[in-house]
Amino acid sequence: MAEKSFKYVILGGGVAAGYAAREFAKQGVQPGELAIISKEAVAPYERPALSKAYLFPEGAARLPGFHVCVGSGGERLLPEWYKEKGIELILSTEIVKADLPANTLVSAAGETFKYQILIIATGSTVIKLTDFGVQGADAKNIFYLREIDDADKLVEAIKAKKNGKAVIVGGGYIGLELGAALKINNLDVSMVYPEPWCMPRLFTSGIAAFYEGYYANKGIKIIKGTVAVGFTSDSNGEVKEVQLKDGRVLEADIVVVGVGGRPLTALFKGQVEEETGGIKTDAFFKTSVPTVYAVGDVATFPLKLYNELRRVEHVDHARKSAEQAVKAIKGLEKGQSVDEYDYLPYFYSRSFDLAWQFYGDNVGDTVLFGDNNPQSPKPKFGSYWIKDGKVVGAFLEGGSAEENQAIAKVAKLQPKAENLDALAKEGLPFACKI
Repeated sequence: MAEKSFKYVILGGGVAAGYAAREFAKQGVQPGELAIISKEAVAPYERPALSKAYLFPEGAARLPGFHVCVGSGGERLLPEWYKEKGIELILSTEIVKADLPANTLVSAAGETFKYQILIIATGSTVIKLTDFGVQGADAKNIFYLREIDDADKLVEAIKAKKNGKAVIVGGGYIGLELGAALKINNLDVSMVYPEPWCMPRLFTSGIAAFYEGYYANKGIKIIKGTVAVGFTSDSNGEVKEVQLKDGRVLEADIVVVGVGGRPLTALFKGQVEEETGGIKTDAFFKTSVPTVYAVGDVATFPLKLYNELRRVEHVDHARKSAEQAVKAIKGLEKGQSVDEYDYLPYFYSRSFDLAWQFYGDNVGDTVLFGDNNPQSPKPKFGSYWIKDGKVVGAFLEGGSAEENQAIAKVAKLQPKAENLDALAKEGLPFACKI
């Protein structure tokens, strides 16, 4: 098959790829110099929409409405935009081999792509129950959510199983957002997770108690401390029941699994230095191979604020790391210096009428403040994390744009807070006066 050659190749077609392309266009790229190779069939889009507005029963988000870069208030990059800029979108193309010393990628169809500079933006893949040999986990109507195809299949099932029973396996990001989305679609929803509370990687028990209470008030059944160990299906091969480790059996027309993801780095094993499950980079997202950069979920990078190497799985970092890598690549070409990546970890979620934001690091002691009664008409509450007498992290539910900016500032500046009781009492005003 014919070989195609580009100066720059972005491997992956998610959020990071779209933001990298926009930055290349901003910095100046010649027609034919840049290609994006993606196994998805559509131009880069804002992935968070898939677990939120894409699933709404009315006024649902659809492409081309949420192509990048609308998620950060930027211009929407339609397929025509790439054409105008001379950027080649190579879609529905899965790369099965990467030979980094030879600057070569090979697709499943046998096509060869050469590059001078490669940006790895492959993101993550979902962990599947079939990976652990869970009995019956290959039944129909057991869904995972990562790509637009997954979301389309779930939308069809929601329509087909009107007012049916849904079981969500997992109590993290995806679990909470999809629990809300399926409830809004009038399904009877149960959530199952092994941990003592939801979102344990971020939430304290106090924060989680609010969301669990709020979801219960919406009619969502929450089953904690157990896991799905098997599924039974009907004569059509469609899932019928979820068997739990504690012996309980739940009826199910739809099952959605959200038990985490894995960074897609297998293509590069042994060819590039790795660290804590990701590809090790410097503060400009350059890997141990000088012609290769890695961004988004796959990158383990120096988090300057905490002076340690971290891997961050979030859309905000996907966008910003992609832009940083392109600035660094172009800076090298132009002989211009670029500032090191100085990232403040940021996570957010929206479900029902709720919206929370978190900034910083969730380590140390915690205080809870504000109104966290799940039955309040307009709950507003938060938490601070305090380590070595300084506030290092802040969480806020129901905050205004100004208040969210205030907690971000606190997490960045890390002001002193010796007295935890006084801090809990003062609450949000502590952040607003910084």
